[in-house]
Amino acid sequence: MSRTFSSTRRTLTLAAASALGLLALTPLAAQAQAFPTKAITIIVPFSAGGTTDILARVLGQFISKDLGQPVIIDNRAGAGGNIGTQLVARAAPDGHTILMGTVGTHAINQSLYPKLAFDPIKDFAPLTRVALVPNLLVANPAQPFKTVKELMAYAKANPGKVTFGSSGSGTSIHLSGELFKQMAGVDIQHVAYKGSAPAVNDLLGNHIAIMFDNMPSAIGHVKAGKLRPLAVTTAQRSPALPDVPTVAEAGVPGYEATSWFGLLAPAKTPAPVVAKLNAAILKALADPDVKNKLLEQGAEPAGETPAQFAAFIASETVKWGKIVKQSGATAQ
Repeated sequence: MSRTFSSTRRTLTLAAASALGLLALTPLAAQAQAFPTKAITIIVPFSAGGTTDILARVLGQFISKDLGQPVIIDNRAGAGGNIGTQLVARAAPDGHTILMGTVGTHAINQSLYPKLAFDPIKDFAPLTRVALVPNLLVANPAQPFKTVKELMAYAKANPGKVTFGSSGSGTSIHLSGELFKQMAGVDIQHVAYKGSAPAVNDLLGNHIAIMFDNMPSAIGHVKAGKLRPLAVTTAQRSPALPDVPTVAEAGVPGYEATSWFGLLAPAKTPAPVVAKLNAAILKALADPDVKNKLLEQGAEPAGETPAQFAAFIASETVKWGKIVKQSGATAQ
């Protein structure tokens, strides 16, 4: 009799524990099901008008319609993308504040800056890569060179005179220039800006000579004849500008540098919320209108699972860490 009572009590205890477990999970499940309950903010850690900003705005419009809540683009430029990135690392992990990260914020800065106020790996929940983007070597048309070989010859004849702008120290735009400087054996001077747009403005005004800009923020000026394209930084030519050679073809064999962009949430964002955001972004990237807008900008749409994006970030951190070391680039 006591054995039966003991068995019954044990069964009831297990059932109660199971029920409590289900109750504990209920708020999380309910939160994920209801998400989003308010506007979603995409932090862009660079100024308006650059590639990171362009991609965020194209995707934001579609995601807003799909999830039924406004999507706000919040530009928080500075420190090579670190200021905006840190804001998201410290944001509430509920999916309502996410980051348009870059190869700079999540694969380069860790090696470039002696101290970061966030961990690019531990403090984020990757959602998906959004796009791969070639960098485009462009020059002001008033400059006395029209090809990469002419640029190299001019730079060697005038050491330190050629300036190249970037969207900030440690960005892929900066390191593309440092890699060119190293491989071409030229003395060109880096000028850092708080974002691509102000750098392009100074390039248009001939205050700097060249720039290895992300294609989406430079291609419009190229097509308008305001900037002269010299080469693309990828291993293959870009379908968006098929007549423009690669840097390797144009005179620096073996040269290659590619930028990428992706969306991330703060670490500890509930897995169901991460899955819901991932699905919405993948749906946007598959939309013909969104896809065409990205391709027109010279960006190649990506899209993958959170786990695949996390693995990609890890591999890119190793790759770019070596490039930073070889280039000797540093930032404070």
